[in-house]
Amino acid sequence: MLLEVEGLNTYYGESRVLQDMALAVDQGEIVALLGRNGMGKSTTLKSIMGLVSPRSGIVNYKGENITGYPPYKVANSGIGYVPEERWIFPNLTVLENLAMGIKGGKIDKKNPNVWTLEKIFQHFPSLEKRQGSKGANLSGGEQQMLAVGRSLMGNPDLILVDEPTEGLAPLLKKEVRDMLAGISKTGVSILLVEHNLKVAMSLAQRVYVMKKGCVAFAGTVTELAAHDEIREKYLEV
Repeated sequence: MLLEVEGLNTYYGESRVLQDMALAVDQGEIVALLGRNGMGKSTTLKSIMGLVSPRSGIVNYKGENITGYPPYKVANSGIGYVPEERWIFPNLTVLENLAMGIKGGKIDKKNPNVWTLEKIFQHFPSLEKRQGSKGANLSGGEQQMLAVGRSLMGNPDLILVDEPTEGLAPLLKKEVRDMLAGISKTGVSILLVEHNLKVAMSLAQRVYVMKKGCVAFAGTVTELAAHDEIREKYLEV
């Protein structure tokens, strides 16, 4: 298993947000993390990424215990992060934003799996057209693609993507959905937090449904589709 999270307990002050949270992502998988607002989905990603420190539990990545690592060390281990806020640098150009995602060390450009600017532009042709534009002047969909592209410039094996279609028009939602499907085909695993059930179900192989900081349901997309009670009780349907 590429990523294994076991018994994660994360607090904000004295408020316990994650309660023995557990999930797993295998190589090449898209796994969706679903649930109503405030259930701990984003906190789960932040706990994996080291942006908040869990009080207990284990995050294993490629067999290494990375629990409590600072974010830069988690990123260097091969995990990319695309926050809900996108965190685009508004005064930097598309090219400059993408360059911020490059990690130190030598890159073997002959390796077909390596993400270079050329490969980013193949997957995101709209970014190539806007490469000289500042981040602040991009549309919401373009900013989302830039945030994903920047994370890929670090050549991760896994990316954590938080609410990528939030606030986007239906046409852009489809574009972002297709973009994530295309990235998955390159072998990058994705742990996806997504409020849009249709988008999530069309992308993921497996799903975890959260309730108040823990897992209420875990199974395949087909199993969730057949489970009306779970969808009605825990999801915005």
